[in-house]
Amino acid sequence: MTCKPHRIFGENIEKTALEQFYSALEQDFVVRGALMPDAHTGYALPIGAVMATRDVVIPAWVGYDIGCGMCGLPTTFNVDRIEQSARDIFRQIYAAVPVGFEHNRHDVPWDYQHLPRSETLDRYFRRKGLRQLGTLGSGNHFIEIACDESRRVWIVIHSGSRNLGHSMATHYMKVASNSKQAREGHYSLSVNSSQGKAYIDDMNFCLEFALANRREMLRRVLQVLQRFDRGEAIWDKLINRNHNHAQQRGQWWIHRKGATHAEKGMAGIIPGNMRDGSFVVEGLGSAEALWSSSHGAGRTMGRNQAKRQLEMKDFKSTMQGVMARVEKSTLDEAPMAYKDIFTVLDYQEDLVQVRHHLKPLVNIKG
Repeated sequence: MTCKPHRIFGENIEKTALEQFYSALEQDFVVRGALMPDAHTGYALPIGAVMATRDVVIPAWVGYDIGCGMCGLPTTFNVDRIEQSARDIFRQIYAAVPVGFEHNRHDVPWDYQHLPRSETLDRYFRRKGLRQLGTLGSGNHFIEIACDESRRVWIVIHSGSRNLGHSMATHYMKVASNSKQAREGHYSLSVNSSQGKAYIDDMNFCLEFALANRREMLRRVLQVLQRFDRGEAIWDKLINRNHNHAQQRGQWWIHRKGATHAEKGMAGIIPGNMRDGSFVVEGLGSAEALWSSSHGAGRTMGRNQAKRQLEMKDFKSTMQGVMARVEKSTLDEAPMAYKDIFTVLDYQEDLVQVRHHLKPLVNIKG
């Protein structure tokens, strides 16, 4: 077993996730690691892992959905009016925001020409990137209209860099492993090499695109809500925090794969599930956690397992009061497929403080 400095937050983490974590710690370029309480098995590195390296970045440790993350936007809408119109809001958001594998019919304007990027990314992006801007995706990505303990209405979005991030991750996994196929292992790129510098530029481009994607969805959802009530977004209070990236901090490169950046005083959002909503948190700057926290509750069962074992009647019962897609196609996203978010938060009381609990009124999934 490795003697590299590390800290595991939480208990009863599945064996395969721990094996992946310790395998990563054994790499020569790793300085230290941390494992968040929502950790579960991923590709090469478990979801919920944070790794500090020197002089290298590892594309597989950032993963396929570069820049996937959360936005939370407080508003001035009246919660009673939103609740009264929940069904119509639900339908109109689906009409306004493409979900799943759907894209926009036309390019969506975005000023990106000043952002450094490789020729590989530029070719792909000019072909199809702007049609993906303002689209949700599928899986655990969601849009929620929620309210906090003071009945303030929030718009919450979980989404990433869409097919752009997946394509760039695939490309650089091939480069790092010197293979014709994307190999999901501990294959590194020197940050001083041309390939390493290109990956960092393209990763940062994907981070910017993921934020622009979430902002465009926020804009569209805001337009829908304004058809039902006179309210506004409080844009200067927007929280944006992604949880798939590599970021330089001093001499280290901090890789977060499904972990939220949580410097001291930094605002973040940790989602729970379709029933329990999300939590606005403030980072406590834990060095042992590599300045990170969980990025969610973490799954207790895979998607196929959830669809085999969970019952629709239980899913419907637990989702009472939330306007959402509660059907067989979303059964793998039922609250019972996830760890208890309140327990997960208890494990990281030294990493973040909860500032608001955002309870869902309307939930949109791909």
